[in-house]
Amino acid sequence: MTLISQLVFLAVLAVSGYFIGRRILQIRKNILLGKEEDRTDQPMERLKTMLLVAFGQKKMFKRPIPAFLHLLIYVGFLLINLEVLEIVLDGILGTHRLFAPVLGSFYPVLINFFEFLAIGVIFSCVVFFIRRHVLKLSRFTKIEMKGWPTLDATLILVIETVLMFAILAMNGADQVLQSRGVAHYPLTGEFFFSGFFVPLFSGLSDNTLIIIERASWWGHIVGILAFAFYITYSKHLHIFLAFPNTYFSNLKPKGEIKNMDNVTNEVKSMLGMPADPPPAEIPRFGAKDINDLSWKNLMDAYACTECGRCTDNCPANMTGKALSPRAIMMKTRDRAEEVGMSISKGGKGLEDGKSLYGDYINKEELLACTTCNACVEACPITIDPLSIILEMRRYMAMEESSTPQSWNAMFQNVETSFAPWKFPPTDRFSWANDLKTEAENK
Repeated sequence: MTLISQLVFLAVLAVSGYFIGRRILQIRKNILLGKEEDRTDQPMERLKTMLLVAFGQKKMFKRPIPAFLHLLIYVGFLLINLEVLEIVLDGILGTHRLFAPVLGSFYPVLINFFEFLAIGVIFSCVVFFIRRHVLKLSRFTKIEMKGWPTLDATLILVIETVLMFAILAMNGADQVLQSRGVAHYPLTGEFFFSGFFVPLFSGLSDNTLIIIERASWWGHIVGILAFAFYITYSKHLHIFLAFPNTYFSNLKPKGEIKNMDNVTNEVKSMLGMPADPPPAEIPRFGAKDINDLSWKNLMDAYACTECGRCTDNCPANMTGKALSPRAIMMKTRDRAEEVGMSISKGGKGLEDGKSLYGDYINKEELLACTTCNACVEACPITIDPLSIILEMRRYMAMEESSTPQSWNAMFQNVETSFAPWKFPPTDRFSWANDLKTEAENK
């Protein structure tokens, strides 16, 4: 049976690896539908940002309680994967607790630490479940969270809890089998948290315990592999994308709006300054669809955790406007998924008669933005919804000329009077004439 078990395990690894790999390649293709953008400058500063924000979770601790609970889950999953390494090697080699003889007396200490982390993960998941479904915090009940987003978050919490209980049940049954001297279950020492399962299992037969232990073992590893595939369709993709996303963050000063290269180049030509040669094909101004955005914008969309901190801090959303920065990222990801899947199946792709602007994100949402940068500042992994909003507003203004009349008047004043207000530049300081007169009369 050992050989059969090994072959089945290798088959499970191969099949899951194939599907996970194929999905990762699809996501990469979807992200690369965006325009090129250079984010390779200042490598040391980028590495520092990644270590502080993604690995150190620096921005999470603006809200200490959820940050601590999130840290428990984060650290738990990172370190418990060391036990998963042992499980994988046991499955391939046909062994059981491969590291126990190597680590000796340190082995039960390590397993007890992993079990402590598992309890921490379970506790955090329960609290997060209560926050979502009992307390119903406002940022989890916004309109964009109806349906699949809420179900996805709930499934994640349930799956994580079940996986942790599988570890504890596996170790509990293992301890009873060890104490009975059953072959293939060497003595490793006592495990504290899974020890609470021992009284429950003590009255069961050896065969029943072996079934429980093996079912928990297989359930845990297969569950992790299935979970790894599932999260590529889930908001939990940020587990992996948080690191590259923070590395490729915008390092320019907050609030600095990127100029449009084509317009800048045209102005330089008009002023007789050195400029790049004009492109053979006139590009679109702003963004109508995902291919008009940069690859980093699309990576932002896939990295979005749907935590809602951006929307929670958006002044437009606070005052009842239609804008939700979280919804902007979710809709951008949905459109990238739709186009990418269509292309992979030989479909119409971007030529399907739909676009990000209009079919996914409407004018009302875009016009509500005050460009205050609160959403960018609030994001735990430096996602930038504002850059997407600005590119789409540029399309509205420069391609469709569909901005509000008040905006058009301001644009005209800036063009003719070099200020938003309609008076000539020569009168700019007229307001100070009375002060000058008063000063002269004193």
